[in-house]
Amino acid sequence: MTTALSLDSYRLLGRSGLRVSPLSLGTMTFGETWGAPEDESRRIFDAYVDRGGNFIDTAGYYAQGRSEELTGKFAAAKRDRLVLSTKYSLAVGPGDPNRAGNGRKSMIGAVEDSLKRLQTDHIDLLFLHVWDNSTPADEILRAFDDLVRHGKILYIGISDTPAWQVARLQTMAELRGWTQLAALQVEYSLLERTTERDLIPMAQALGLGVMPWSPLKNGLLSGKYATGAVNPADPDGGRRAMMEAIGYVNERTVGIADAVKRVADAIGATSAQVALAWTLANPAVTAPLVGARTLRQLEDNIGALAVELDAEHLATLHAASRIDGGFPHDFLQMDFIKAGLTGSTSVRAR
Repeated sequence: MTTALSLDSYRLLGRSGLRVSPLSLGTMTFGETWGAPEDESRRIFDAYVDRGGNFIDTAGYYAQGRSEELTGKFAAAKRDRLVLSTKYSLAVGPGDPNRAGNGRKSMIGAVEDSLKRLQTDHIDLLFLHVWDNSTPADEILRAFDDLVRHGKILYIGISDTPAWQVARLQTMAELRGWTQLAALQVEYSLLERTTERDLIPMAQALGLGVMPWSPLKNGLLSGKYATGAVNPADPDGGRRAMMEAIGYVNERTVGIADAVKRVADAIGATSAQVALAWTLANPAVTAPLVGARTLRQLEDNIGALAVELDAEHLATLHAASRIDGGFPHDFLQMDFIKAGLTGSTSVRAR
């Protein structure tokens, strides 16, 4: 059962003292290059903050730095009350291998650039954006820790990285007395539940607040792809055709979209609101990322906080989107294995 929330229903980010809104405003869509023009981006930003939202997420890579520039401009007058989150790892421009990847030189350079674009003297939450599979773990952690000690960043997080690597980093940081990870960004939605196998349980066990990105799976869960949906002319210049061409629109996708719409119709909500509320039903999730191109989309997304899903609704959505656990998870759930592990007795787990 989910309960109604609001943007000022603040919660702690993982095992930290940082207090954030239950929806994070993703600003990847800020800037003409990738999404909304400046005036619409400003309206989106102000509407989110004016309703009590304090958790803003961006990255130097988004729109080649334009997203950070607009975020910094909009946040300037309200900086102290906001939690600004950004990321490093992906190159803003070509030609320099050390301005990309996870290494110390890349991190330090990216932070200095982000501070300028964001018009601030510190970053509240810095994410490693994408795992490069080559930089030593201790180099990453020590560079993070140095930046924290120097006051350039306050908290650290990680995104798009295998679960075993995140667990290794968190354990190393704890044992060496370095700054520990507070947050994990992963793709998570009714159409992408594989992160439930290892990444999300790992985050919950090790104290990382989960921030799902693409909770509407590129709009596939917005209701536009449900059976019988009546859609206006594609405003994104062929986005629907592209999604169909790459195979995202298939029988499974439509089946899940239909289940979301049935629940939405039953409770008087939109499909997007139900899909977002479903992610919030996972106790490991701190704040899904919502990236709106229009103020109307943002307002609809914020409405998800008022949606209450009961056990029957959650069961319907679970059944429609169910995935196999894979090995060893399915193996460990076999009756004879559980009986063998308990001596055929009843043992209550914590």
